[in-house]
Amino acid sequence: MDKFLDEINYDELIEKSLRNVVYLALKIVEEQGLPGESHFYISFKTDYPGTVISQNLKVQYPETMTIVLQNQFRNLVVRHNSFSVDLSFGGIEQTITIPFDAITYFADPSAKFGLSFETEESVFASAEGDNSSGKDETADLKNKSAEIISFDKILRKK
Repeated sequence: MDKFLDEINYDELIEKSLRNVVYLALKIVEEQGLPGESHFYISFKTDYPGTVISQNLKVQYPETMTIVLQNQFRNLVVRHNSFSVDLSFGGIEQTITIPFDAITYFADPSAKFGLSFETEESVFASAEGDNSSGKDETADLKNKSAEIISFDKILRKK
C-alpha cells in the first residue's frame, strides 16, 4: 500500500475482486479457448485511457462499444491490467486493447452470468460528453437473462 488509510473502502475491494473474475475468465480462454457454449459480451469505454482502437471505430463508437468473443476472434492476449484481441469489423481485422478498468459490462449468456461495473468518470478524457449515438449499447445486453450485479448497490450502508 502506498499510504495509510483511515477506512477500508469495501465497495472498491469488491469491484476489484469482480474485475479479477473477468481477468481469470479471459485467461482461461487465452490458454485453452472458449469452453463449451461460453461466449462473452464485453462493453467498455472507448475514451478510457489506455484503450486502443482504430480511428474508424473511435468515430463510430466515441464513448462506449460492445464486442462479442465467440467464434471469430484471434490472438487474445491477457495482461495484468488489460487485454488485446483481433476482431473483424466490416471484414477488416483489427487489434483492440481494452484496460480492465474500462469495462462497464461483462456477460457470459451461456452461463446466465453478468457483471456491471461503475467506472471513474474523472479519469476519462471526455467524461462530460454525451453519447452521440443516443443509444445505450449495454441496455440490450442487460435485458438478457444473465444475472447482473451492480456494485453501487452492494454494501451501501451509509
